[in-house]
Amino acid sequence: MHATDQLDPNNLTQAGSGRATTTLAIRERPSAWRRLLRDSKAIAGGIILLILIAASVGAPLLTSYAPEKQDIRNKLQAPAWQAGGDTSHLLGTDQLGRDLLTRILYGGRVSLFIALIATLGASILGIAFGVLSGYFGSFTDTIIMRLVDVQMAFPSILLALAVMVMLGTGIRNLVIVLAITSWVFFSRVVRADVLTIRHRDYVEAGRAIGATHWRLIWYYIAPNLVGTITVVATLTVARTIISEASLSFLGLGIQPPTPSWGGMLADGRGYLSVAWWIGTFPGVALMATVIAVNLLGDALRDVLDPQIDASEN
Repeated sequence: MHATDQLDPNNLTQAGSGRATTTLAIRERPSAWRRLLRDSKAIAGGIILLILIAASVGAPLLTSYAPEKQDIRNKLQAPAWQAGGDTSHLLGTDQLGRDLLTRILYGGRVSLFIALIATLGASILGIAFGVLSGYFGSFTDTIIMRLVDVQMAFPSILLALAVMVMLGTGIRNLVIVLAITSWVFFSRVVRADVLTIRHRDYVEAGRAIGATHWRLIWYYIAPNLVGTITVVATLTVARTIISEASLSFLGLGIQPPTPSWGGMLADGRGYLSVAWWIGTFPGVALMATVIAVNLLGDALRDVLDPQIDASEN
């Protein structure tokens, strides 16, 4: 083999990638999965989240009511186990006679969909700016980080309200707003990791054999950000669900008659003394979802933390 072949970046990358993939497949991945399956937080969060997702996706199979269907004759009907309740409406009805369980299930669809899409958009934007800032540093880092500082100086809910007032209501604009208010968290965390990774030996070796900046970022740096990004994304989903509910509660999120947990909380606040279930059950669903996502995020953080791996080995 010639000396030029030995220093060929493609050969080095392929060989290194093959060895790294084999090592991960044999050692790290099974170990990480075993720890995740043994973690009580991951099991609890995963079960609750799976139940909520399955119930929301399978809403048409679990209820025969339409979420917008009104029945004034049966308005403010109590839950089935309470005096005056009826098994045809297990969780009761709201002020317009709409089945509360149906609206919670369909509202879960909306909230989870918006949270996932907004988190995806925030992650793409935040990762891109975080990598650019951490890798190139200097003027690029200064500009991006000052932009992050300016945005973080404003309370996210006020920023979201201002943008929603300018853009108007609607699911598309709501997703845009939630992505804009969340990308800074990805950017800061990714930048911190890139600042450390870019000086490691394998990155310096790639730079020495003539690898381009984008090749170094894609093949040497990006794979080492997966764990961090996964944890931040998981926790951002929980934060986004709360933000969506807050905006809907204030009337700037999902608009009636489309059901949303935040909108249902707003509907129930005026009936707490006479129909407590209207606001309580959507609040419980919202709380259970956020707790489940946070539990899963904490477990993923423990599993993907290299310092914990090192201490166990």
